[in-house]
Amino acid sequence: MELAEIADEGDRFATYVEGLTSVIGHADRAGPLRDYCTGLLVAEGRRSVEPMAAVTAPSRVSAQHQSLLNFVASAPWSDEKVLAKVREMVVPSITRHGPIEAWIIDDTAFPKQGTHSVGVHHQYCGQLGKQANCQVAVTLSIANHHASLPIAYRLYLPKAWAEDTARRNKAHVPKTITFKTKPQIALEQMRAALMAGVACGVVLMDTSYGGNTALRSGVSALGLRYVAAILPTVKVRAAAEREAPRLSVKQLALGLPKHAWRTVTWREGSAAKLRSRFARVRVRIAPIRGAAGRGEETLLVEWPPGEAAPTKYWLATLDQTMSFRQLVDIAKMRWRIERDYQDLKQEIGLGHYEGRGWPGFHHHGTLCIAAYGFLVSERETIPPSGPRCARLLAKPAIPSRYRPRGAPDPAATARPQLDRHPPPPTGRRNRTNAATMPVLRPQPHTKNHTMQFMTQ
Repeated sequence: MELAEIADEGDRFATYVEGLTSVIGHADRAGPLRDYCTGLLVAEGRRSVEPMAAVTAPSRVSAQHQSLLNFVASAPWSDEKVLAKVREMVVPSITRHGPIEAWIIDDTAFPKQGTHSVGVHHQYCGQLGKQANCQVAVTLSIANHHASLPIAYRLYLPKAWAEDTARRNKAHVPKTITFKTKPQIALEQMRAALMAGVACGVVLMDTSYGGNTALRSGVSALGLRYVAAILPTVKVRAAAEREAPRLSVKQLALGLPKHAWRTVTWREGSAAKLRSRFARVRVRIAPIRGAAGRGEETLLVEWPPGEAAPTKYWLATLDQTMSFRQLVDIAKMRWRIERDYQDLKQEIGLGHYEGRGWPGFHHHGTLCIAAYGFLVSERETIPPSGPRCARLLAKPAIPSRYRPRGAPDPAATARPQLDRHPPPPTGRRNRTNAATMPVLRPQPHTKNHTMQFMTQ
């Protein structure tokens, strides 16, 4: 990268941060805001407060550490206003090549030890793929085929936390926060996005959200369409038959004729075009009660060649005249949120916050999204290209004496000038061929003296 290009990007970063400063509140927060975002982008390894202080102010690490810690953990600035400003500045880059096509709701987990960090609970951790002690944040992202960006970020507070006044007070959980399920949080985020005038997209959900009937009904009540992944056990009836039996979607898929299946290519992968075999059929959800009030939906099924049974199922409320390829393409767009989480955690340090309070958890997440938004606006593609992320900004040299708190003392430096005399050989005998000597050192020869005890 040319020096002029690096300078231009530095100027654009300064302009970007200046935009965020306009909604941060007090003018004294402008410096910590700039430094925190800079640290997220240029620090190497763990992006907790102390390493970022060392890389942004190497000559005064202790003071910078305290400044950044106060800014992220306790300063009363609004996460919602900052995220709205990030969206305002980044969306033009995302939509330069096309409108917003999808809203993606999902959550991401952060494994944690102990019980004091806000929201920590033994629950399913997607990062580990099992039940574990972790925090979980629910997010809403906007996306098109060009890029994507999280626009809402909220910690899921388990019921055990929501009802524990002592822990709430210690973690500074706002009184307005009550227990809500993850689907309820996602619905609130979508409702807020509509009120803020965010361009609508098809709501995409994985099975943990798509399988929630109340959430799907809530999405429809907001006037939004969805493509929701569901489990193979969901019961439906084929819409084409008046007296169709009530079947699981897996049973229905296995009974489809051969001509119902088509091989569809939806996009270019990293090595080759992505294609699989799909079928679609109009159905009505068939719960035990209330089936008569259900409208028709499209059931999309994926059955890759070589698999013994279908592997994925979706319910969609999209226009039934939509082409097969478009339907598959929009259903598969959820891959973007997975890449967002990967890059936010690996490139920006989303999971590196070490504080325990509610404000700090959300402030850190908001600033990570803000730094990520700058990368999105600069590259106009997702994900960012690893090493170049750190080359956008000049990184001050860290003093050679700097050692993070808790790090072990470095090994003592050898001082050969003090070794005046060589150590004597073992047993004071010269060994010309040490390799032929026994491994065990011989015991020194001593006389056998009888111990005598005097008693009175």
